[in-house]
Amino acid sequence: MTSRLLRGVGALATQALRVCSMASGGSVPTDDDQATGLEREVVMAARKGLDPYNVLAPKAAAGTKEDPNLVPSTTNKRMVGCICEEDDSTVIWFWLHKGETQGRPSCGTHYKPVPHQLAPVALTY
Repeated sequence: MTSRLLRGVGALATQALRVCSMASGGSVPTDDDQATGLEREVVMAARKGLDPYNVLAPKAAAGTKEDPNLVPSTTNKRMVGCICEEDDSTVIWFWLHKGETQGRPSCGTHYKPVPHQLAPVALTY
C-alpha cells in the first residue's frame, strides 16, 4: 500500500516538474526576465553603463585634495560615512556641503559633493 502511494506521489511530482519546465521554456529565468517596474529600469540602465538612481558603487578616486572622491548629491548637503582604518568597526559620519572639498584628518581622504539629477520615473506595469 505504501509503495503504491509513493509511486503515485512520484508520478504527480514528475508531471508537475514537466509542466513547470514547459511553462518557463525549460530554463531558469534570469534577473532581466524577472525584473519589473523600477528594478527593471535600473537593470536596463546599468546594462547601458548608466546609473540614473545612484545605486551602483561610486568610481574610486585617489581621495587626495587634488583628486577627491566625488559624492553625488541631489541637495546642497549630503551625509557621508568613512571607515578610516581597514580593520575599524566604526563608521565616522560627517556632512559635506555644496562647493566644499572636505578631508578627514584621521585618514586624509578627501570628498567633494557633485550635483546629481534623478532620472524621471517611468514605471510600466
